[in-house]
Amino acid sequence: MSLSENARGALVMAFAMAAFTFNDALVKSVTSELSIAQIIAVRGVMTTTLVYFIARHLRASISLKTLSHPLVLLRGFCELGATLAYFTALARLEFATAASIMQSLPLVVTLGAALIFREPVGWRRWSAIGVGLVGVLLILRPGAEGFSADAIYPLIALCFTACRDLTTRRISADIPTISITFFTSFANTLLGIILIVPMGGWQPVSAGTFSILVLTSLLVFAGYQTVIMAMRTGEVSFVTPFRYTSLIWALAIGILFFGEEPSGSMLAGAAIVIGSGLYTFAREKKRKQQVATAADVAPPGSTQTRETGR
Repeated sequence: MSLSENARGALVMAFAMAAFTFNDALVKSVTSELSIAQIIAVRGVMTTTLVYFIARHLRASISLKTLSHPLVLLRGFCELGATLAYFTALARLEFATAASIMQSLPLVVTLGAALIFREPVGWRRWSAIGVGLVGVLLILRPGAEGFSADAIYPLIALCFTACRDLTTRRISADIPTISITFFTSFANTLLGIILIVPMGGWQPVSAGTFSILVLTSLLVFAGYQTVIMAMRTGEVSFVTPFRYTSLIWALAIGILFFGEEPSGSMLAGAAIVIGSGLYTFAREKKRKQQVATAADVAPPGSTQTRETGR
């Protein structure tokens, strides 16, 4: 039985989230042996090399003019901040906790789009954003006993990642995706090399650890490519919510491989964040349907653009 476009897109998105989550878990597993900078550098060299040869195979242009585009540079800077902050979070926090906080990314992107790009957001989606942030607080467990200062790192990563995604929206479609990926990977590699000495110097890399880093580079590349495939296969509003399957993987990995015991407040917070995100997607889909319906019934030359009920 053949699958629909949406079903295929959902499966590919779920695979992409699994690839990213397993990559994060493997990175966390070697943070006790290598510094964050060395992990970024070693993985970056392999990923950059892989992307370069694939770009050559696809005959994609990687010119200095393209790589020096202001928005590409800004996106690269945001990616650097996100990588450094999130790797630090993986080293210092429970795996499921760091992953759960990142589930609020769609809400933060919606918030940023409203504040920066003045995209229209109705009171229902504003309410969903507020409820989602309450969920983040439950995950962090602020208070004299539960709060950890290290929780600031996934929040920093969250902000940088949202800025990266918002910047990506403004990059011209004329700039090939593989070129942006190459620049991002190269910039990450350079950052890692620069920070190796300040963050403790070079440490010997065992064969086992090197094999893990090779696998992480393959998983990252697979994740990037399958995310693009997923978004181009089915309807965005149907496929995007399957990003949340990464939390299922994160919880399972945290319990089975890192011996973590997620607290009730963390699970409740994660559920609230995911619920708020799904509601936001549903409202956005309904809004687009209302706009399309209004456009169909509006008489020629009409300027009917008012949106209601968001």
